[in-house]
Amino acid sequence: MRAADVSPELGRSAHQLAETTCANCHGVSGRSISPTFPNLAAQTVPYLEAQLRAFRDQTRADPDALSYMWGMASQLNDATIEAISTYYAAQTPPRAKTGDAKLTARGKQIFEEGVTSQGVPACATCHGPQARGDNIFPRLAGQHADYLVKQALVIQRRLRAAPVMHDVIKDLSQDQMRAVATYLESLSRARAKTDNTRGRGRCHPAPRAC
Repeated sequence: MRAADVSPELGRSAHQLAETTCANCHGVSGRSISPTFPNLAAQTVPYLEAQLRAFRDQTRADPDALSYMWGMASQLNDATIEAISTYYAAQTPPRAKTGDAKLTARGKQIFEEGVTSQGVPACATCHGPQARGDNIFPRLAGQHADYLVKQALVIQRRLRAAPVMHDVIKDLSQDQMRAVATYLESLSRARAKTDNTRGRGRCHPAPRAC
């Protein structure tokens, strides 16, 4: 759903929901303070929609989903999910955070080139050269490093269904995850140039691939 497709009334309702409820954890305009909760600002619409539906339908069952999002999303209908996803996708991305220079450089190399010796492909293949997301593949740029590492471990341990990512990171060490996450947190606030509202991304996965 493009912003123009959301009715003014539904758009106002989504804005109010974001400000009065979602902001308690995800921060003002989707830029969270605590790394326990992901930044939602400038995230792709298809990814947000897929995750909210998975929370509502209880098909995403990692520990934080059970603790926080199953209850919060239980009453959301499809129209509200589309509207609030569109709202967050239009928000200004979070600010970059500079980390250790050597760790950031190592993470950049893994993100852009992968780890051939471990059979790990480049993250940029699906998430875009600047990690700004591509359709169902989420924006990772500017995301909290601690959150990214936590989710990578949850996926690696198969506590979260993510078929594509299970194979991608099954042999990635926690140190390598931390390096990539540090690099991603350091990326700029620029938005994706492509339209991430509908259609498939370049890797053609199932909806909960990442």
